[in-house]
Amino acid sequence: MTGIEVAGTALIGAGCLYFLAGTVGLLRFPDVFCRLHALTKADNLGLALVLAGVGLIAADPFVAAKLALIWVLVAVASATGGHLIARHALAERGANAEDAA
Repeated sequence: MTGIEVAGTALIGAGCLYFLAGTVGLLRFPDVFCRLHALTKADNLGLALVLAGVGLIAADPFVAAKLALIWVLVAVASATGGHLIARHALAERGANAEDAA
């Protein structure tokens, strides 16, 4: 294995560890906001590391550019989805507080 392949494999492994950490956060954290934070942060960095590793191993600039575009689109979708979930959870919390009063 060349040094680039070793570095790419290490990045992919690190990205998988971040995905695992996000999954553990999803299962272990107490409320929706903590879970959402763990998922959006870990998945975003995990995907970036995995795609960086794959881009190194592919050694083709066009493939690396497509992977970067995929990461940007997933990051935008993740941020948008996380915002919508948090806003809905906050609205539910407010509605439940009004019902209890």
